[in-house]
Amino acid sequence: MSVELDEVRKFLGEHEPFSHLPDDELRALPAKMEIIYVRRGETVITAGQPNDMLYVIRSGAVDVLDSQDVLLDRRGTGRFFGHSTIVTKGGFGADPGPSRYTMIAVEDSLLLTMEREEVRGLIERNPEVARYFAGVSERIRAAAERLGVRSGSDALRTLVSDLVDRDPVSVDPGATVREAAQLMSSNGISCLPVISDTADTGGRGSLDGGDEVDDVSLLPPVSGNELVGIITDRDLRTRVIAEGVSTDSPVSAIMTRDPFSTTADTTAFEAMLMMSEQGVHHLPVVGGLEGGGDGVTGVISASDIMRALRNDPIYLTADLAKATDAEQMRVIVKDTAEMTSGFIGRGASAEEVSEILTVCLDSLARRLLVLAEETLGPPPVPYAFIVLGSQARRAVGFSSDQDNGLVLHNSYDEDLHGEYFAELGRMVCTGLGEAGQQLCPGDMMAMNPAWRMTVDQWKDSFHSWVTAPHPDALLNAQTFFDMRPIYGARELADQVHRYSVALARSSSRFHARLAALVARAETPLGIFRGLVVQRGGDYRNTLNVKSGGTAPIVQIARLYALMAGVKAVGTHQRLAQAAAKGALTQKAARDLTEAFNFLKSLSLRHQASQLRSGGEANYHIDPDSLGKLDRENLRDAFGIIKGIQTSLAVKYPVRNT
Repeated sequence: MSVELDEVRKFLGEHEPFSHLPDDELRALPAKMEIIYVRRGETVITAGQPNDMLYVIRSGAVDVLDSQDVLLDRRGTGRFFGHSTIVTKGGFGADPGPSRYTMIAVEDSLLLTMEREEVRGLIERNPEVARYFAGVSERIRAAAERLGVRSGSDALRTLVSDLVDRDPVSVDPGATVREAAQLMSSNGISCLPVISDTADTGGRGSLDGGDEVDDVSLLPPVSGNELVGIITDRDLRTRVIAEGVSTDSPVSAIMTRDPFSTTADTTAFEAMLMMSEQGVHHLPVVGGLEGGGDGVTGVISASDIMRALRNDPIYLTADLAKATDAEQMRVIVKDTAEMTSGFIGRGASAEEVSEILTVCLDSLARRLLVLAEETLGPPPVPYAFIVLGSQARRAVGFSSDQDNGLVLHNSYDEDLHGEYFAELGRMVCTGLGEAGQQLCPGDMMAMNPAWRMTVDQWKDSFHSWVTAPHPDALLNAQTFFDMRPIYGARELADQVHRYSVALARSSSRFHARLAALVARAETPLGIFRGLVVQRGGDYRNTLNVKSGGTAPIVQIARLYALMAGVKAVGTHQRLAQAAAKGALTQKAARDLTEAFNFLKSLSLRHQASQLRSGGEANYHIDPDSLGKLDRENLRDAFGIIKGIQTSLAVKYPVRNT
C-alpha cells in the first residue's frame, strides 16, 4: 500500500530513533516502508516464531507479552516493535531468530513496516540506531526477568492437579480411632479421607468383603471408592481426647461427615478460597487425576498451597490465623495489598485481584472473631457473622470500607445475651478498623445494634424494605441483599438470604423502585459521548469510575438477579444466571460484564498507582491521564450503562415517589 511520504517523514522525524537521522536519510526512509492495518485483538508476532520485520505504530496500540502471557509493555503511537529479532548489541543480527515476545493489537492500528534488509542498511549507515534498538531490547528483557520471578496470574491459575498428593493414605469408616491415629503418625500426615465401598459407615474395614482388618495400612488405596468423611489431627484433639472418647471407637463416630471436596481442575486459589470460606484446612480431591477414576484421588491441604504460592498474597493471609494483635494484622493487610497491587501489571484480572483482597479481609474478620470468642467465651446462642456490599460480592478494592452484621438464632434474648454480642461486634469492627479496613461511614456494622438481629427479625426487616417506599428502605435493601456469611452458623444467614430473594422476586413494585434508582444514576457521559468531569472541588477535572460506572452495573445485576430469583451475590454470576433465566438478553449480560471488568480493572490500576506513590486510594480518575484506548473503552462502558438505563426508564417510568 502506498503512503503519503511527506506525512510519514514528518511523523518519523518526531519519534526516536528516527528523529536524529540526517535529513537525506529521513527523506528516503518512507519510500522503504509499507503501511498495514491490524484489527483489535489480532496477533502481529507470536512468541517462539521467527520475525524479520520492524514495525512502527502509526496509530493505535500494541501489547508486548512474554511467552507466559505476562504483560511487559503497552506501546502506542510512535513506538516500535519487532526489532529484537533483527538488531543485537553488536549491530545487525544473524538470521531471524524466534521472537521472545508476543505482540497483540489492543485497538485497531496502523503499522509502518520495514523489511529486514532495509533495516540492515539503515543501521549500517547509522550505528546509533542499532544501539538505540538494543537498549530498548535490554530494558524489556529486564522487565521480563523481573516479572518472571513469579507471575501473579500464573500463581492464581495453578491447578490443584499440580499440587495434590496423588497416592493418599485412607481409612475405612469401621477402623478404630487408635488405628487411624497410628496410621497418621506412621505416615507423617495430618488427615485421612474416610472411604467406603458401600457408604455404610457402621461396619468394620475388610478386604474384599472378607475378614476384619486389624492392620489399617493394608487397606486398599483410594481410588474409585466413595468419600464418606474425613478425620484430622484436630478431630483427634477435640472429639477424642477432649471429650474422653475411647480410642476403640470406630472412625465413623468422630469423623466429619460429607466433607467439602474439590476437583483436580480447580485452581489452587479457588481451593484456598473454599478452605477459607468453610474454615477447613484439607480438601479431598474427587476424580479428574489421570487414572484416578471417579472416586477420591487425592487430598490437598492449605499448607500444600502455601508452600507452592509462598510469595503470593494468599500466603500472607494465612499468617492472619496466627496474628494476635492489631499491629501484626495491620502489617499483614498492608503487605497483602502492596503485593496484590503488583499483580495488576502482570496479567491478573480485576476479578482475581479482588478475590485476593476479599480473602484477606475475610481471614482478618475470622481471626478477630476467634480472638473475641477466646476473650468472651463461647457464644451463648448460635450466630453467623455476615459481610455485605463489595466484600460479600468478592469485589473488594484497595479502598473498600467494612459493611457487616450478625444473624442471631431465634433463641436470642436481649437481656441475657445482648452484652455478649455487643462486645463481640465492637471488638471485631474496631479490630478491622485498626488493621486497615475503614469503619463504615453509614454505620452498617455489627457494632451497631440495628444490624444484630435474629433470623425472624431479619426476615421482618426485609419484608419492610421490600414493601416500604421510602429511600432508606431501598438503601438498606440494596446493601443487605448482598449478604455472605463467613463465620459461625452460616445456615442462619442462608435462611435469611433465601427468604429475601424469594420475597423480592414476587414484588414488581420493588423492581420498579430499584429500576428507578438505576435510571437516576448519573453516568459521566455527555450527549455527544464526551466524558463529563467535575468542574470544581478536590477532584476537579476527574470522573468517579465507581459512582458513575461500577456501582450502576452492580445495581443492574442485582435488579435482574432478583427479578429472576437468582440467589448468587457476585456481579458476574448474577448477570450470567439472570441471562440464563431470560431476565435480560445474553448480549446485555455480556456487554455489562465486559464493561464491569474494564471499569474495575481501570479503578484497581489507578488505586495501585496511588498506593505505590504513597497516596490514598480513590475512584477519581482524570481521563486526560489515560491513553486513547482506555478513553474509548471508558466511553463504551458508560454508553452500555446509559443504554440499560434508558431501557429501564421506559419499562419502569421514573417517578418522584
